[in-house]
Amino acid sequence: MDSSLADLIEDWHDFDLLVGTAAATLVGLMFVAASIGASIYTEKNRPGMQAFISPTVVHFTSVLVLALLALVPTHEWLTLAGLVALVGAAGGIYSVNLWIQLFVQRRFDVDIVDRLFYAAIPLLGYALLLLAAFFLLRQSEAGLDLLAAAQITLLLAGIRNAWDMMMWIMIRVPTAEVGGREPGRD
Repeated sequence: MDSSLADLIEDWHDFDLLVGTAAATLVGLMFVAASIGASIYTEKNRPGMQAFISPTVVHFTSVLVLALLALVPTHEWLTLAGLVALVGAAGGIYSVNLWIQLFVQRRFDVDIVDRLFYAAIPLLGYALLLLAAFFLLRQSEAGLDLLAAAQITLLLAGIRNAWDMMMWIMIRVPTAEVGGREPGRD
């Protein structure tokens, strides 16, 4: 191999800076969305909120953590592989748990597209991280390509899910009618 890991990581600097910034911004926007929809967050809705809002924040946070890890120029192949594997394993376990809730137990009445984007596609992203860790451990540049593919997968799934949640919140939050009354109140 002609290039050191530090040189290879440097080539990915702008990418990691971009996806890390996007992920951090989107985590912040999730907090804004949660505050906008605070009136619909009740104990009755708690399981659904945990199944849909929390995973999206977890996936965005995973992308942020991965970007931060990849920006560290002093990694050795082993340390980067180990940290990527740790994020992949933790996210994978989290996604498998959600997969069981959505696909096996069918705890929530959601369509197949939601099941795919909330559980299956993020699980693919975390599997890509484990594969990236394997290639990084073998000191292969392909590990960095797989790391980027995993970040993109998790980021795009999170964006789609955040949009889905905003639409869900918008149709449920009461809005004031002209004259200051809420709909349905006399």
